Amino acid sequence: MNYFSSDFKLGILGGGQLGKMMLTETRKFDIQTYVVDPSAEAPCQFGATKFFQGSLTDYQTVIDLGNQVDVLTIEIENVNLDALETLENQGKKVYPSPKTLRLIKNKGKQKQFYKDNNLPTADFQLFESTSNLKSQISNLTMPFVWKATEGGYDGNGVKVIRKIEDLNNLPETECIAEIMIPFKNELAVIVARSASGEIKTYPVVEMEFHPEANQVEYVICPARIDEAVSNKAREIALKVSESFNHVGLLAVEMFQTEDDEILVNEVAPRPHNSGHYSIEASYTSQFEQHIRAILDLPLGNTDSKVAGIMVNLVGEEGFSGQVVYENIEKIMAIDGVTPHIYGKRETRPFRKMGHVTIVNADMTEARKVAQEVKETIRVISK
Repeated sequence: MNYFSSDFKLGILGGGQLGKMMLTETRKFDIQTYVVDPSAEAPCQFGATKFFQGSLTDYQTVIDLGNQVDVLTIEIENVNLDALETLENQGKKVYPSPKTLRLIKNKGKQKQFYKDNNLPTADFQLFESTSNLKSQISNLTMPFVWKATEGGYDGNGVKVIRKIEDLNNLPETECIAEIMIPFKNELAVIVARSASGEIKTYPVVEMEFHPEANQVEYVICPARIDEAVSNKAREIALKVSESFNHVGLLAVEMFQTEDDEILVNEVAPRPHNSGHYSIEASYTSQFEQHIRAILDLPLGNTDSKVAGIMVNLVGEEGFSGQVVYENIEKIMAIDGVTPHIYGKRETRPFRKMGHVTIVNADMTEARKVAQEVKETIRVISK
């Protein structure tokens, strides 16, 4: 198949920042792209060969896009899976497959899948609604983590429950109660698997979280952990990938417990926040790797060239409206610092607006610079 400078068309469901960064790679390779997103202001509106506004959960919208392209992929899980199934049954190449997406999209099903496949994960119970969970609270040990099974993202749909009042004001939705794991580190491994089964893992990254917003503040590669723990994490990520039998990227988020066990937290079947560092720090960025995997091209080298740290740029509290990146020129004056601005005109508290990568031969130095970047740049509004 000739993908390059040809009539071949790749369809992407979702036009957010992940799609935008994918388009950098398709443009590098001169691959035609058709993208659909519900927002006319979506970051992908500029980079795609053709951009359509439409709902990703609407059956006909997804069918229409699928009929215009040769291969279809996603940058967000919340898409119409019935439409993807129809397209796949008609012989369209859809990666990751709707079967894989069904297992992953619902956190209850995802957790059960780990249990069924002997993959290590924290114990949990599934409830049909939050009030159903409340009525059985006496059977649960606090603190635990409440998670909505559908629709959660970036810290939404997740809450630590320390006392029964913490369940007030939570949405009435199917949910799970998960045991709180005392962990040393939150880790992630991105696994790339091509359509013909070639498979590679990226190095283990470590995630430092914002205490209130439940959002990642820093992603650090390589993780500052023992080699034995790192090997175990990559091994488990490979096992998870084989069990899901996905094509493309699978980001596997994990906990490293106090006694160095590795537990799978959750997965994302697409490029992921924990892999953004790879644009500057790796031989092959996660976005290029995703394109290689779904088109069944040889997978690229996943090694890092240098230590990389990624800082998320999120809207500051107390600011909403037309975005201003205050002090961006100050951070750009620092060696090894690259900002990525996603193209969202409107900021609001904790909204992901961009990220900054810091690369350095010395990890300690990179971490210092990351702190300086974090304390200097502000995402505010006019």
